[in-house]
Amino acid sequence: MSVAIIIVMIIVASVAFHFWSPWWWTPVASNWGGMDDTIILTFWVTGAVFIAVCLFMAYCTWRYRYQKDRKAEYKPEDKKLEFHLTWLTTLGVVVMLAPGLVVWHKYVNVPKEALNVEVVAYQWGWKYRLPGEDGILGKTDIKFVSSENPFGLNLDDPNGKDDLLVDDGDLHLQINKPVKFLLRSLDVLHNFYVPQFRGKMDMVPGLVTFYWLTPIRTGDFEVLCAEFCGTGHYAMRGRVFVDEEKKYNQWLAQQITFKQMLTQNRIDNKSLKLVKNVE
Repeated sequence: MSVAIIIVMIIVASVAFHFWSPWWWTPVASNWGGMDDTIILTFWVTGAVFIAVCLFMAYCTWRYRYQKDRKAEYKPEDKKLEFHLTWLTTLGVVVMLAPGLVVWHKYVNVPKEALNVEVVAYQWGWKYRLPGEDGILGKTDIKFVSSENPFGLNLDDPNGKDDLLVDDGDLHLQINKPVKFLLRSLDVLHNFYVPQFRGKMDMVPGLVTFYWLTPIRTGDFEVLCAEFCGTGHYAMRGRVFVDEEKKYNQWLAQQITFKQMLTQNRIDNKSLKLVKNVE
């Protein structure tokens, strides 16, 4: 009897901890609140199964406790019970997976009006690139990456000359405007993750992965790398600011273009050579 009571107490404590847990989600700040809904649905399904199984264990512990005059019955299979368990399990799995598939379908279908923002990860930081006046991002290749061209843009592609570069700075987004993140890594596996945005995706060297979202709340949000990427992984953090249109445009006007960066880097390199020659 005491074992059955302990099992029931574990059930009550587990359910209570779930509802009054100090660890819960950050407030959602994008259109992906549906992800929270699917997780909550999973909690309900798995929670119901957990309670049912544990109560059944408690009942069996009490009902079939040792009694001196009782004999055990050997029953290797029960087709009726197996049938009911099979369709109930199937129903539970469908209920958990179907909403997730709907959300995933939306997650990978990007709106046509979404702004392309490239996120470049490296050990251990973030760079960002936005399209210039032409609205088109220039082509890139890892073989073009250098001290003068840290983003690896193709110098022969005219679309890249007006690209706006945010090197080791904060990213700003405009509220209620869809954004498509184009994700690439310069070295190892990384993962661009803002908890309040819910969305995230691995960044694989040699590939460009993506996902999209629409920021729905202004604020200052922390960027995390959600893929272990080396000894400095813990410090690979950044900031994303979601602004109203006026403030966003002011930030945008302060960013340097690829053409301006090339010119500045060449001037800096020439100055450095002159200093070395004088020394």
